[in-house]
Amino acid sequence: MSDDAGRRPFHRPVHRPPESLEGAAGGVDPLEQVEAAHRTAELVVGRGRDTDDPELTARLVGLVGELGLATVAEMWSDRPARTLPGALWRLYLLHEWVQRRPEEVRRLWTAGEGRAEVYRVIVGVAEPPEPAALAAMTEEVLTGVFNGDLAVALERAAAFCHVMAVGLVEPGVDEIPPAQLQRASRMRDTADDLTACARLWRVDGLH
Repeated sequence: MSDDAGRRPFHRPVHRPPESLEGAAGGVDPLEQVEAAHRTAELVVGRGRDTDDPELTARLVGLVGELGLATVAEMWSDRPARTLPGALWRLYLLHEWVQRRPEEVRRLWTAGEGRAEVYRVIVGVAEPPEPAALAAMTEEVLTGVFNGDLAVALERAAAFCHVMAVGLVEPGVDEIPPAQLQRASRMRDTADDLTACARLWRVDGLH
């Protein structure tokens, strides 16, 4: 998709039926919060795709470092997975995971890459898959949101989640802890959601 396609309008305003305002706790309109989540996501992506300034791109990639994970979560984490704010939240969260728990990520990647060859190739992690290489990959994915093909960035992140899900389900183990199975299932769901977001972006349907 061309850079021009990244110049997207604001999220369409949501009609507010009067009864919806009656339930707004503490005077905060929940529909306004929804609109704000989509508007800020489109502003962040649009601003990044409208510039060739590498410093601005680096700041957007490092958004969690500037604002804090809790602030980014407050903005976007409640939105459905197959929306622009939902997709951005998952990309930033994956990058944070790789940075904060590098040895765990490396272990799961090593356990999964041999049983998920197609996805490993799509991710494109440099060999050997050391923590620094994995962190560089998720940084490349976020960079691609702003100055590359956003759909490809989403597909790389989805493939990464597939490899992680495979790594969580160890072969030859009789009893895998239920919590680990649930985590693998969530990883597969995230992979499916990011793949769906890539398809939506290509048809101008990711908002």
